Amino acid sequence: MRFTVFLFVLAWWLGTAGIGYAQSGVGLTPLNATLDGYDYPYPVHHLPLRLEGQHLQMAYMDVAPTAKANGRTVVLLHGKNFFGAYWRGTVQTLTQAGFRVVVPDQIGFGKSDKPDIHYSFHQLARNTKHLLDTLGIRRAVVVGHSMGGMVATRFSLIYPETTEKLVLENPIGLEDYRLAVPFRSIDEATAQELRTTAQSMRAYHKSYYPNGYPDAHDEWLAPLIAQLAHPDYAKVALASALTYAMIYQQPVCYEFARVQVPTLLIIGQDDRTVVGKGLVRDPSVLATLGQYPALGRRTANQIKGSKLVPLAGVGHIPHVQVPDQFYKALLAFL
Repeated sequence: MRFTVFLFVLAWWLGTAGIGYAQSGVGLTPLNATLDGYDYPYPVHHLPLRLEGQHLQMAYMDVAPTAKANGRTVVLLHGKNFFGAYWRGTVQTLTQAGFRVVVPDQIGFGKSDKPDIHYSFHQLARNTKHLLDTLGIRRAVVVGHSMGGMVATRFSLIYPETTEKLVLENPIGLEDYRLAVPFRSIDEATAQELRTTAQSMRAYHKSYYPNGYPDAHDEWLAPLIAQLAHPDYAKVALASALTYAMIYQQPVCYEFARVQVPTLLIIGQDDRTVVGKGLVRDPSVLATLGQYPALGRRTANQIKGSKLVPLAGVGHIPHVQVPDQFYKALLAFL
């Protein structure tokens, strides 16, 4: 009830005031770096990790099937500007189909710790493998959205024996951003994150939906905005900058031909997401980037035996924008 009221206030405020939360601090209860006080749709557990001499906690949901169990597990990997809770509908659909579903918040995101460390897709994949080992899961279907697609790809390359199938939902990293996007230092990226306001954050999230922003997305935007005025936001901003550098500096697009597991690509055809888009000043260069219809086809051709499901009129987040189409494609592949 408390969070429902919070969402109502947020929706009214974003729709009428248009004031940056970090500048005004009006009307919202701040959330700290690990979203304490914000409830996920299923119980949250924590896996202890030790990275670079730091004792850390990796949050995750482990949801049992609600129908007759089929003995299979699906792992859902979130994108950069998201956290595990936005998979709620997907979890419900999969558990109703008999799957066990594991949803981690990667270190640096959601309810997990936000340390100042060197972030790498290899390490995130290893953390995810350690989580599965801890839970006694030997094989799983790995589903990755956006940045989660890069994590999922790296996971399948390192641990093919653990990856039953691979599903990439509008993954970023289908192209090498370093070839067109100017380099930005950690200090510069952090400074940019610290200038974020509710208005600028919502404008960025609206770009995920070229054909109209769905009101349902505000539910996943609200907790991120609520972090802006908390003293922890400096920690959140630094983690965001460090993970931006990870995406920029560690491409996976040159290795798709090495993927050896059955793979499905679900690609919203109107997506034009480009990491670091705002740094590209030449419109002619920008026009060549984020062309998901072509990128999806190219990637499908690179991954032997893969299947491509193009979704017309859909942007960056099919499982939020057109959940029924996403679930249909996912369940058919599984």
